[in-house]
Order: sequence, then structure tokens, then C-alpha cells
Amino acid sequence: MRTALTATLTALAAIVLLTACGTTEAPVAEQAPSGGATPSAAPVTVTDSRGKQVTLDRPATRVVTLEWAETEMVASLGVMPIGVADVAGYGVWNTSAKLDPSVKDVGNRQEPSVDSISALQPDLVVMEAARDSALVSQLESFVPVVVTEGSDATGNLARMRADLNMIATALDKTAEAGKLLAEFDAALAEGKQKIAAAGAGGSPFVMADGWKQGSTISIRLFGKGSLVSDVATELGLKNAWTGKVDEMWGLGTTDVEGLTSLKDPAIRFFYNASDGDDVFADGLAGNAIWKSLPFVEKGQVTKLPDGIWTFGGPLSSRQYADALVKAYAG
Repeated sequence: MRTALTATLTALAAIVLLTACGTTEAPVAEQAPSGGATPSAAPVTVTDSRGKQVTLDRPATRVVTLEWAETEMVASLGVMPIGVADVAGYGVWNTSAKLDPSVKDVGNRQEPSVDSISALQPDLVVMEAARDSALVSQLESFVPVVVTEGSDATGNLARMRADLNMIATALDKTAEAGKLLAEFDAALAEGKQKIAAAGAGGSPFVMADGWKQGSTISIRLFGKGSLVSDVATELGLKNAWTGKVDEMWGLGTTDVEGLTSLKDPAIRFFYNASDGDDVFADGLAGNAIWKSLPFVEKGQVTKLPDGIWTFGGPLSSRQYADALVKAYAG
């Protein structure tokens, strides 16, 4: 575990690290802040998901994000993060807000590197409540931290809006957040009209992803309360999966036999396989149970375009909505 460092030692550590790596780049502290226009210099205070008030001397410009939804939100507000957990993975699973090549990787999302974060000298770290709470105290020894809720199956669209607005306040980007949400709402309203005009209002859908371990295929269903289910419901569709889901993410797990409860011939089955590991097209290709399912027999299985993050912010959610509208309304 990394002990608390003073600001002076942190700066020295960053310089030593740069020297040891043989880099010829200027120290991070000398780089211009990302995010375009210079924000207000006035202090800002936000209350995060912990109920903790976090005060910044001025709106954050040097931001490290430890989850992909928050990475998307920060970038979509016009502030390019200086550090992100699992940059490569973000590029595969979330294409809604591209990252600059300058963005540094700070380790994986499950266990980011505190030393890598410290070396970047951020003025804010954004992370989700689901991650290790011990990490928060380590980070807060040298940088302010705001913790988003990340997910709430009792109202995920409202939760997403709250997370975005909290981050926007910390960045002095509330106008940008308002524009993002207004455009998102308009897209949902337009999409709902298109689906209704196509005679598909109220249609049942299922959303899933899956993975294979040995010969076993597990399927994760996005039930009621998941973010993508809430988006689809706003479009006038009906989630056909009624199995048990968790209270935070609205997710449930089954196997191919568990899908036999989905008997409605009108169901469309959507799935995500952005990393190229497609268990539905490949792993289940010869499975008799899979082939007998009504939505498979009728060719109503749709793979989402790669890079739609199903746990993201307004831009990812809009990508998902657009994919559903295309499937139902052409």
C-alpha cells in the first residue's frame, strides 16, 4: 500500500520516474491543461455519492478517471482525461468519446496503480462507488476524489444524469452537460416516434452478453433496472427477461437452457461482443437448444455494433438507442 505523500515528494517522484524511463518529454506539471477554454478560477464544491462534499480550489482540468463510463463523461464534456484505467480496453468497448493518444494508462480498472496516478499530478480523480473503498483514502492523501454512484437499478437513467451533472460541476462544464442531456432526450423522443410509426411500440426485447469458459457458456442478461433496459423502455419497448437480477446493475446470469423461458415469437435478441469473442454466433452455432429458440429460428438476433458500452453515459446510451431504432424501424 502506498503511504501518504506530501506534494513536494510527489513532484520529486514524478521527475525521478520520468528520468528513469529515459523520456525527453517535459514534466507533466508544465503541460497545458486539457479541455479547451480556461475554466473559471473560482472554487467549486460537489457532493458525491458518498454524501461527501469535495471542494476544489478551481474547476478540475487535469483529471484521471478509473471507470469507462466516467472516462466517457469527462471526455464528452470537453475535458480530455490525462490518465485512464485500461486505455486499450476503453478503445475496444467504448467508441462514443475518443481519447487522445496523449492519455496515459494508469493500470486496470480492478486495481489501478496509485503510483501512476500520482506521477501525473492530477487535480481530480473520478471513480465509481463499486470499487475498493480503501483506494479512495490512498488517493485522497494527495488528490481530491469524487465518487460516482455508477449504477442503481431503481433508476439508472436518473442516476446517470446525476453522475454526469456532478462531474460537470467539478469541471465547470454544466452548460455542456445540459446540452448533452437535451440532445439525448431529443434522440429518445425521436426514436420512440420512429418505433411507434413502424408498428413496433411495446415490442419485447432481450439484451445480453456472454462468455465461454472451457465448454461452459454463461449468458448475462440485462434485466429491468439495467441502464440499457431503461433506455429501451424510454423508446417504448418492453424487456422480456423477468428472471432474477441484482439490485445495483439490474443484471442476471443464466445458461442457454435458461433462455428457453423466452417463448414469445416477437422477441428480438440483442447482444454485445465488441472484443471479437462472439459466443452467440460461434460458441452456440451447433447448439440444438439455441437453434430451437423462437428468436433464433426467426432470425431475430442482432449483434450490436462494436464499441457500444452498455454501462456508459449519454453518448453510449444514445448509440445503443440508435441501434434499437435501426433494428425496429429501419
